[in-house]
Amino acid sequence: MEENFESLKVMVIDDSKTIRRTAETLLKKVGCNVITAVDGFDALAKIADNRPDIIFVDIMMPRLDGYQTCALIKNNTAFRSTPVIMLSSKDGLFDKAKGRIVGSDQYLTKPFSKEELLGAIRAHVPQSDKNVVGTAGS
Repeated sequence: MEENFESLKVMVIDDSKTIRRTAETLLKKVGCNVITAVDGFDALAKIADNRPDIIFVDIMMPRLDGYQTCALIKNNTAFRSTPVIMLSSKDGLFDKAKGRIVGSDQYLTKPFSKEELLGAIRAHVPQSDKNVVGTAGS
């Protein structure tokens, strides 16, 4: 009973190649179209071009960290409603609070599981139109 996230555009921003690859593999298996970025600067250029449905962003990154990246996304009227999920290896209250302040929609602690990734997508990306298609055959 594998869900289908076909054609859903998911962006993963992380300076760790391992994390990017892990997330990309998990998400592609369920049909997502995955766009990766190595940091906030790289991501901002790609967001405008790709218009992702949901964005996962690491907090600790060089040049532009996750908080700054999230704040820039949320301050842009075109992308304000795009869900931004913070990723961090720190599970601190301060980090979660700071994530909320910059407008993030959820906070996941690394290492994350496939369930946590998909759960975040389920929680923040409206799937109503996709569910209708799935129930027709059952």
